[in-house]
Amino acid sequence: MSLLGTPLIARGLARLAQHGKGPRVPPEVSFADIPARTDTISIPTRHGPVRAVVYRPDAAPGEAEPPAYLNFHGGGFVIRHPEQDDALCRYLAATAGVAVINVDYDVAPRHRFPQPVEEAYDAVRWAARPGHRWDGARLCVGGQSAGGALAAGAARLALELGGPPIALQVLHYPPLDLATPVQHKRPAGESAFNAPLAEVFDAAYAPSPAAKRSRLASPAWGSNGDDIAGIAPALVITCGIDRLHDEGVLYAERLAAAGSLREHVDLPGVDHAYNLQSRDRALVERCYAMIAKHVTAATEA
Repeated sequence: MSLLGTPLIARGLARLAQHGKGPRVPPEVSFADIPARTDTISIPTRHGPVRAVVYRPDAAPGEAEPPAYLNFHGGGFVIRHPEQDDALCRYLAATAGVAVINVDYDVAPRHRFPQPVEEAYDAVRWAARPGHRWDGARLCVGGQSAGGALAAGAARLALELGGPPIALQVLHYPPLDLATPVQHKRPAGESAFNAPLAEVFDAAYAPSPAAKRSRLASPAWGSNGDDIAGIAPALVITCGIDRLHDEGVLYAERLAAAGSLREHVDLPGVDHAYNLQSRDRALVERCYAMIAKHVTAATEA
């Protein structure tokens, strides 16, 4: 571990990173042409309320309540910009007909592991209850990058704690092995993934070796994925030249062995965060359409 990975230095650098500019998703992949009907809600968790924005699908009078999709944004467990997922949320609400709940969970270094995972699971439990303007019995979870790791952790807790049922977990280029130093993860091509920054963020989020090895932080590490029979069905999307590629592939294999892999899609020549930085709308829309297809199939009444 370099000096960047020491908890004290990582905390300071992570706080500095939080003062940077917000995400600038290229207009080609912002899907601003898809109207968004949103409102802001507060979700109770054991750590206090967290804010969320709900993207509501169009519905004719008298139609049944839509399914729900809880989305957890990326940002290395440190950067708090849920609005970066606006395009995906718009797309899923319009195309899959789900109420997308974009959760603004608390982030490190102030809120370290396991708090964000516990907030994610508490949000799932709350969303599954009756009384909302969606059908909590038809519920999916998903996220990209760090958000995918939180979705995986929430699905693991739902398995271990007896629910609520999750129809699908969508793991979109997630970090699933914090126990292995990021410098040891070799990309298969010219990746723009910032390894030193990832080292800082990992240490700010999970400072101790024990935290990094936890099944909720590193489901793809060691034997953490050996006992997951019955976990929510999963769509796993990995990027061919992403430094996190191999851990996503490994966890997809563990899910397949447990009978819980719906599909693993590997995008050749594609890098981490492609859908937030690329201007290739055709690629991004193809992946979003695939996610929507799986969500629709998983939540059919």
